[in-house]
Amino acid sequence: MSHTDFELSQIYKRKKSDQDIFAELMEFKVKEVLLIANYYDAYSIVREGRFFDRIYGEFLQLNLYTAPRITSASNIEEAMELMGKRHFDMVILMAGLDKKTPIKYSKTIKKLNPTMPLLVMVNNNSDLKFFDDSGPNVEYIDRVFVWNGDSKVFLAMIKHVEDTRNAANDTKIGEVRIILLVEDSQKYYTRYLPMLYSIIMKQTQVLLAEEGHEQLHKVMKMRARPKILLASNYEDAVNIINQFKEYLICVISDMKYLRNGEVDENAGVELIKYVQSVMSIPTLIQSSDPDNADKARSVGADFIDKNSETLSQDISDFIHLKLGFGDFIFKNSRGRKIATAHNLKEFYNCIKEVEAESLLYHAKRNGISTWLMARGEINMAKKLRPYDIQDFDSSNELRNAILDIFEEVKLESIKGKVVRFDSALINSNRYITRIGEGSFGGKGRGLAFLSHFVENVDFEKILPNINIRIPTTAIVGADEFTNFIQRNDLYNKIYLEKQFDKATDLFLDASFSEKLKNKLHKYIEVINEPLAVRSSGLFEDSLLQPFAGVYCTYMLPNNDPDEEVRFEQLCTAVKMVYASMYSNSARAYFDAVNYKIEEEKMAVIIQKMVGDKAHNRFYPHISGIAQSYNYYPFSYMKPEDGFAVIGIGLGKYVVGGEKAWRFCPKYPNLELNAIQDQIKDSQTHFYALNLKSKKFDIKNYNEDTFIQKLSIKEAEEDGNLKYCASVYDYSYDRIVNNLNKKGPRILNFSNILKYEYLPLSKSLELLLKYFKQAMGAPVEIEFAVDLNPDKNDLPTLYLLQIKPLIRIEKHTKINFEEVDQSKILLSSEKGMGNGKLDYIKDVIFMKSEMFSRTKTDEMAKEIAALNKKMEQEGKEYLLIGPGRWGTRDKFTGIPVLWSQISHAKVIVEMGLEDFPLDASLGSHFFHNVTSMNVGYFSVHHVKKQEFVAFDILQKQKIVNETHYFTHVEFENPLNILMDGKHQKAIVEWK
Repeated sequence: MSHTDFELSQIYKRKKSDQDIFAELMEFKVKEVLLIANYYDAYSIVREGRFFDRIYGEFLQLNLYTAPRITSASNIEEAMELMGKRHFDMVILMAGLDKKTPIKYSKTIKKLNPTMPLLVMVNNNSDLKFFDDSGPNVEYIDRVFVWNGDSKVFLAMIKHVEDTRNAANDTKIGEVRIILLVEDSQKYYTRYLPMLYSIIMKQTQVLLAEEGHEQLHKVMKMRARPKILLASNYEDAVNIINQFKEYLICVISDMKYLRNGEVDENAGVELIKYVQSVMSIPTLIQSSDPDNADKARSVGADFIDKNSETLSQDISDFIHLKLGFGDFIFKNSRGRKIATAHNLKEFYNCIKEVEAESLLYHAKRNGISTWLMARGEINMAKKLRPYDIQDFDSSNELRNAILDIFEEVKLESIKGKVVRFDSALINSNRYITRIGEGSFGGKGRGLAFLSHFVENVDFEKILPNINIRIPTTAIVGADEFTNFIQRNDLYNKIYLEKQFDKATDLFLDASFSEKLKNKLHKYIEVINEPLAVRSSGLFEDSLLQPFAGVYCTYMLPNNDPDEEVRFEQLCTAVKMVYASMYSNSARAYFDAVNYKIEEEKMAVIIQKMVGDKAHNRFYPHISGIAQSYNYYPFSYMKPEDGFAVIGIGLGKYVVGGEKAWRFCPKYPNLELNAIQDQIKDSQTHFYALNLKSKKFDIKNYNEDTFIQKLSIKEAEEDGNLKYCASVYDYSYDRIVNNLNKKGPRILNFSNILKYEYLPLSKSLELLLKYFKQAMGAPVEIEFAVDLNPDKNDLPTLYLLQIKPLIRIEKHTKINFEEVDQSKILLSSEKGMGNGKLDYIKDVIFMKSEMFSRTKTDEMAKEIAALNKKMEQEGKEYLLIGPGRWGTRDKFTGIPVLWSQISHAKVIVEMGLEDFPLDASLGSHFFHNVTSMNVGYFSVHHVKKQEFVAFDILQKQKIVNETHYFTHVEFENPLNILMDGKHQKAIVEWK
């Protein structure tokens, strides 16, 4: 199987960040607890002792949001009935005055469910003798704890069960650390476990509070806390050490317990010796005999007296100092303190600055990775652990390695994500920066998806000769738009007083919040390259509404030496994007699709433009669009093969529907156009950003303020036709790839598409395939290509936008044999749409004899007025006209906005003898028309099977006549038949 044959599921490998790892930890959670106690114990503990309230209080106090539900049963019959109806994660048996009954209950429960964790709780220490760990009464009991009135015991019991179940999974997935407690005394482990859990959890909370993570991240990160495993004899302890030796961070052991089946006075010392034979970790011996302190020191272990009045503090101090909790104390080779890091940021700065011997001191002791792991920095600690001090020739190499890992893990953790605004993180194309809160809008969501997708697919593996990236991107959230409207009291003026025509002036005179201004200013301080400021309305490019190209995009040179000038330009561009919501064309669009403008909100995308500078202008080598569905396939193409349109210069050339090179990514060499047609249809001009500084006139600022239209010859002077153009050789009537020859330049990108200077067609084919799978719908992507001719890097394909192609097909079966051939008004072999329309009587058509390439602007105004009249009357109509509808190039068709023909239910593009047809695929106009499920037919003048019966049209009742158009009405509704599968369309009159 070649890389190109992979399905999305095979190549989409989402990188696991720490948060991803956290989500996979603690698979087993105690959510349901069955408490079996007689009425007296239930009353004294549960009711009088406010047991439940205390338990929930402990969980909330430690930020443990999933406190378990506790259900009481007074006897085994009631307990068994409950267990038959509901699932329980653990059972707690209360052993009161009657201690034999709990033993019977434990046997019954374990026989029913041998894996059910079953713990017993006794009322006082004296009852422990009955449940001695080595006695016969604990055959079916997992652990015995003492109820001492402190609800932390209950928390410890739950956490003990969870840790025992989760340790194997959590160490494997997240390299979670393990603390081993070896204690055979039920009295003491009842005391130790709550103490250890409380210390660990509270310390984890302190870390989270100082690091300022989002609340969800904090909750998840609690799962990465060290697990505590309990053993009560030497053999069990050794088994745990062997199983988890890679993850153990400490062993806390009693001195006297069973070893080889007998009580061994020195079992603790022997265990510590074994630990030190296989690893180097902190160890602690605790004993009620102070004389054991010397034995502990003899094996290099710390010692704590069990009878100490400060037992809790002593254990807490040990954990903080030896296990990486608390501050990181940098020491020199003599162990003297030289610096302190309270948090990760200070730690990073210390690593950069402390003397070399301190780094060596801590590296030898593995202290750095231990401290990082204790703070939940799993990926960072994991990368540092394999290093041995001998791996580095100098301490500076060690320092640089640690710093590099910091940067690498930081980048890995945010790649493909949306990160909060930080001036240090602005200038990267591996993630998206969020400025302000709120929705990203349609385009913004698409970009966030692209960023995430690009970083989680191994494109280096499947497309090794090209980079796939998004441009450096920041998004101003839609909440900032709402704040802007509110703080400047614009709601009444815009929505109530409907001062839409004054929106631009009102917005330019208004001000942003200080917070937003500060962030935009910081952005400008970092980025001094050309910027595109794009709209991203909530409805724009979404899966439900087609709003392509309705709002404005502003290009900024962003090269003025004065930061304040650049800041003012950026603020103005954002305000102008906001104001474009209320333009005449946008409002007409809202009316056409029956949406209320008050429901729309605007996010703004600020993107570093793709391109290179040449002769005081800036533009990409190639820009284009690609769609995964081709409504006009030819030859052996299938509609599902998709198509792409590319051109030189800024993308507005392509999305404006002007002449550009169209090809199928799957069959890039397939073309049917004759040489003369290729010459005639080749790109002749392009758009570039003007980098020449000029006075910035806010009042006259528009989308084209910094845009210049240039002859394609100037792109050749810039050296940018090298891989994009061929030459027509008059002598041999052929096309050659030699720009040294004289002759018309044909932008057919043959060096790229035919001879594969870079795998653009293959890249687009794969991207369309994968994006279609990922979005569950046909898609369109906008892109730009940086060929990097003077750099050592690979060429880069930048993904600028993605949107779904929303086409609601009615899969109606059409029978053309039933059509009366003498009644055909229109026939097309290239018809888009599917279904039958039988209610349209009105047809508006262009008077062919009046058509002139130089008068298309006037034609656009006339049809807009006719459309407005149809809108007022609530009628839909069939529209017929020459050339491309909706093009920005007025010499190739009529440059209408979609809102100006919004009531046309069927649109026909006609070819004339001196004006051949070139369909509008790829334009924003085309996207909206297809998305609205409008019938879209092509009628070529040279094909006999394609025609419009103008003689029939001219015999109908004339409703309205303008200089260029005639509006007629048929007596009966037309029969409009569209077979989208076979791309055939017929209009029958009656």
